[in-house]
Amino acid sequence: MATRLVLRIQERYSRLTSGEQKLAQLILDRQDDILTHSATEIAEMAGVSKATAARFFQHLGYADFNEVKLQAREERNRTEPYEYSVTNSEQVAMGRTIGAHLELELRNLTKTFEELRSDKVREAAELIAAAPRVWVLGLGPEEGFARYARLLLSRLRHSVMILGINQGSWAEDLAMTGPKDVLLLITLPPHQTVLKPILSYARTSRLNVITITDRTSMLEAQRYSRVVLPCHVASYALGPSHTTISSAIRLLALTYAAQAGKSAQQRAEIVASIHEELGDVE
Repeated sequence: MATRLVLRIQERYSRLTSGEQKLAQLILDRQDDILTHSATEIAEMAGVSKATAARFFQHLGYADFNEVKLQAREERNRTEPYEYSVTNSEQVAMGRTIGAHLELELRNLTKTFEELRSDKVREAAELIAAAPRVWVLGLGPEEGFARYARLLLSRLRHSVMILGINQGSWAEDLAMTGPKDVLLLITLPPHQTVLKPILSYARTSRLNVITITDRTSMLEAQRYSRVVLPCHVASYALGPSHTTISSAIRLLALTYAAQAGKSAQQRAEIVASIHEELGDVE
């Protein structure tokens, strides 16, 4: 709910003291407590002193806790709750269902790109440009988006591959990775268990990890990623919405194309000419 507060915490988390990080994690886990508890109560729940809480909010750029609470109240009044499921769609008129879906998707897109930092997108594009190879990974529902990302990037540069494209080939694929390679990871909760050992190997091999994920997973992703591109993925049912995920992938590809310039354009022209020679598209 307290979107701007969460954004400030995520941007400054690594620079906070250990006590401030405890308070930050409590707020991230229980955002609604901002409106229902005092600064003293929140400090007690986090196990830190009131002075630590005061310094914490000042480090985030607020005058005091009252300013934080006022901002949270304004955001609540401006934005109606939307992370819920329609339990009986048969009782909802189709026109209203389509309208509500559209409103939610537009809200996800708007909030994502209002909060997405352009310098982070450029940094990700620079890492891709400097990488000998780019590996793309998506598990479960995100596998299709990994294929989409691989298709876009392979039109713009060489050596773009899906990690683990063949079942049971994790070890063989990881053995081909090397320092300065990029791993573009697309992941939403629940995260599959195989992801942890893959990321552990990636860290050992000094891969540069770029992660596209949801905002609730941002802090965890920052622990293993050079760049995190967080997205809003709220939905009414059937798991998270992937609309912002696909849009973020396309933005990253376009940013890389703009940075690579002529080489990306030449690559795209070569791919188009091969398609024409093969006659596989009309």
